[in-house]
Amino acid sequence: MTSRGRVRPGWLTLAVVPEGHTIHRLATRHAELFAGDKVHVDSPQGRFAEGAARLSGTVLDGTEAYGKHLLHHYAGELTLHVHLGLYGKFADGSGAPPPAVGQVRLRLRSDRHWLELRGPTACELLTPPEVAALRGRLGPDPLRADADPDRAYARIRRSPTPLAALLLDQSVVAGTGLIFVTEALFRAALPPLLPGRDLTPAGWADLWVDLVTLMTRAVERGRIDTVRDAHLPEATGRAPRVDRHGGEVYVYRRPGAPCHVCGTEVRRGTLAGRNLYWCPTCQAG
Repeated sequence: MTSRGRVRPGWLTLAVVPEGHTIHRLATRHAELFAGDKVHVDSPQGRFAEGAARLSGTVLDGTEAYGKHLLHHYAGELTLHVHLGLYGKFADGSGAPPPAVGQVRLRLRSDRHWLELRGPTACELLTPPEVAALRGRLGPDPLRADADPDRAYARIRRSPTPLAALLLDQSVVAGTGLIFVTEALFRAALPPLLPGRDLTPAGWADLWVDLVTLMTRAVERGRIDTVRDAHLPEATGRAPRVDRHGGEVYVYRRPGAPCHVCGTEVRRGTLAGRNLYWCPTCQAG
């Protein structure tokens, strides 16, 4: 769990589709704002009114992120579970909250700070057994100290499913989204359609370490940077990336552009309705 600490204004910027690093940053941010404080909770929209009434007046003990799931743990074994999905977003500030405008699912305030949540896929109270069941449905999270990568590989090594699809499956690995998956596969020189069962134990060990490295860096920086120093704009003279997601990447959302390493045109395809990006030369397998 995270602990109470100094609040850094403007520290958090949400991506359009949050990946696991964003949720870990939110967990830390919310602990800094509210951990140890008695909170007042309501639901201006009304869809979380019953849960808000149960939480209001309790103390936030701590926060936790598991993959793309955010958990607030309150006194009395009450846990608020939030999954932002595609459209969920938080806003926070100091002092009294502004008047609620629009569809505010959850509003939380203390004597010092306020927090609003809009548009989440899930905003619900869970009992301890339900929290345990949620964790049990998720694969290991590369950002958690308790992650067991062997548990993920036990699924991967038996499966004919493409490796990219397995890494995007939150029951296999929790917190990895399309950016981390496509970029980690490029850095590992692995084709995204490689059957999971063809990934060697050594290959998985290296891939896991790289996911931990990339996701930890993203937590620290607030954006996803995957390009090695030798391929950065200042090293190669190329123009910096301009994209609302920020960060320097190798193949994500770069179809038709030259690979930063070999110059081959980056390809785009689809897998289970999602875009894939790869370099056919660097990831020839």
